Amino acid sequence: MTDRIVALSTCGSAEEAAAVARGLVEGRFAACVNIVSGVRSIYRWQGAVEDAAEWLLVIKTTRARFPELAAELRRLHSYEVPELVALPILDGLEPYLAWLGASVE
Repeated sequence: MTDRIVALSTCGSAEEAAAVARGLVEGRFAACVNIVSGVRSIYRWQGAVEDAAEWLLVIKTTRARFPELAAELRRLHSYEVPELVALPILDGLEPYLAWLGASVE
Protein backbone atom coordinates (compact mmCIF):
# COMPACT_ATOMS: atom_id res chain seq x y z
CA MET A 1 0.00 0.00 0.00
CA THR A 2 1.15 3.54 -0.73
CA ASP A 3 0.51 6.83 1.07
CA ARG A 4 -1.27 8.09 -2.06
CA ILE A 5 -5.07 8.36 -2.13
CA VAL A 6 -7.91 9.13 -4.50
CA ALA A 7 -10.57 11.38 -3.01
CA LEU A 8 -14.03 11.81 -4.50
CA SER A 9 -16.33 14.81 -4.34
CA THR A 10 -19.21 16.21 -6.38
CA CYS A 11 -20.23 19.70 -7.45
CA GLY A 12 -23.55 21.10 -8.63
CA SER A 13 -22.22 22.84 -11.76
CA ALA A 14 -19.40 22.58 -14.29
CA GLU A 15 -18.21 26.04 -13.29
CA GLU A 16 -17.97 25.16 -9.62
CA ALA A 17 -16.25 21.85 -10.41
CA ALA A 18 -13.61 23.67 -12.47
CA ALA A 19 -13.09 26.33 -9.79
CA VAL A 20 -12.73 23.76 -6.99
CA ALA A 21 -10.41 21.57 -9.08
CA ARG A 22 -8.21 24.52 -10.06
CA GLY A 23 -8.06 25.78 -6.47
CA LEU A 24 -7.01 22.37 -5.14
CA VAL A 25 -4.28 21.94 -7.75
CA GLU A 26 -3.02 25.54 -7.59
CA GLY A 27 -2.80 25.28 -3.79
CA ARG A 28 -0.89 21.97 -4.09
CA PHE A 29 -3.59 20.14 -2.12
CA ALA A 30 -3.96 17.80 -5.12
CA ALA A 31 -1.65 16.74 -7.92
CA CYS A 32 -4.52 16.31 -10.38
CA VAL A 33 -8.30 16.54 -10.36
CA ASN A 34 -10.37 14.88 -13.07
CA ILE A 35 -13.83 16.31 -13.69
CA VAL A 36 -16.40 13.77 -14.83
CA SER A 37 -19.61 15.23 -16.26
CA GLY A 38 -22.93 13.50 -16.69
CA VAL A 39 -23.20 12.19 -13.13
CA ARG A 40 -26.70 11.72 -11.78
CA SER A 41 -26.95 11.56 -8.01
CA ILE A 42 -29.93 10.28 -6.09
CA TYR A 43 -29.55 10.88 -2.38
CA ARG A 44 -31.40 11.63 0.83
CA TRP A 45 -31.13 15.22 2.08
CA GLN A 46 -33.12 16.83 4.89
CA GLY A 47 -35.78 14.11 4.85
CA ALA A 48 -36.38 14.08 1.09
CA VAL A 49 -34.98 12.00 -1.74
CA GLU A 50 -33.23 14.29 -4.21
CA ASP A 51 -32.31 13.66 -7.86
CA ALA A 52 -29.64 16.00 -9.24
CA ALA A 53 -27.12 16.42 -12.03
CA GLU A 54 -23.62 16.70 -10.60
CA TRP A 55 -19.99 16.76 -11.68
CA LEU A 56 -17.68 14.21 -10.05
CA LEU A 57 -14.21 15.28 -8.93
CA VAL A 58 -11.57 12.53 -8.86
CA ILE A 59 -8.82 14.03 -6.71
CA LYS A 60 -5.31 12.56 -6.46
CA THR A 61 -3.33 13.46 -3.34
CA THR A 62 -1.53 11.97 -0.33
CA ARG A 63 -2.81 10.93 3.07
CA ALA A 64 -0.70 13.66 4.68
CA ARG A 65 -2.38 16.39 2.60
CA PHE A 66 -5.94 15.10 3.14
CA PRO A 67 -6.80 17.22 6.23
CA GLU A 68 -5.70 20.41 4.46
CA LEU A 69 -7.45 19.34 1.26
CA ALA A 70 -10.66 18.77 3.24
CA ALA A 71 -10.46 22.23 4.79
CA GLU A 72 -9.81 23.88 1.41
CA LEU A 73 -12.61 21.92 -0.27
CA ARG A 74 -15.05 23.12 2.39
CA ARG A 75 -13.85 26.71 1.87
CA LEU A 76 -14.25 26.53 -1.93
CA HIS A 77 -17.45 24.46 -2.10
CA SER A 78 -21.00 25.79 -2.13
CA TYR A 79 -22.64 22.71 -0.56
CA GLU A 80 -23.48 22.83 3.13
CA VAL A 81 -22.11 19.28 3.43
CA PRO A 82 -19.88 18.51 0.45
CA GLU A 83 -19.09 14.89 -0.31
CA LEU A 84 -15.49 13.96 0.39
CA VAL A 85 -14.36 10.36 0.72
CA ALA A 86 -10.85 8.97 0.30
CA LEU A 87 -9.81 5.62 -1.12
CA PRO A 88 -6.31 4.16 -0.79
CA ILE A 89 -4.12 3.63 -3.83
CA LEU A 90 -2.76 0.17 -3.17
CA ASP A 91 -0.19 0.25 -5.95
CA GLY A 92 0.59 2.07 -9.16
CA LEU A 93 3.21 2.95 -11.71
CA GLU A 94 6.15 4.20 -9.62
CA PRO A 95 6.99 7.26 -11.76
CA TYR A 96 3.33 8.37 -11.57
CA LEU A 97 3.21 7.87 -7.80
CA ALA A 98 6.47 9.81 -7.43
CA TRP A 99 5.08 12.67 -9.56
CA LEU A 100 1.88 12.68 -7.50
CA GLY A 101 3.79 12.99 -4.24
CA ALA A 102 6.14 15.68 -5.56
CA SER A 103 3.20 17.69 -6.87
CA VAL A 104 1.61 18.13 -3.45
CA GLU A 105 4.74 18.79 -1.38
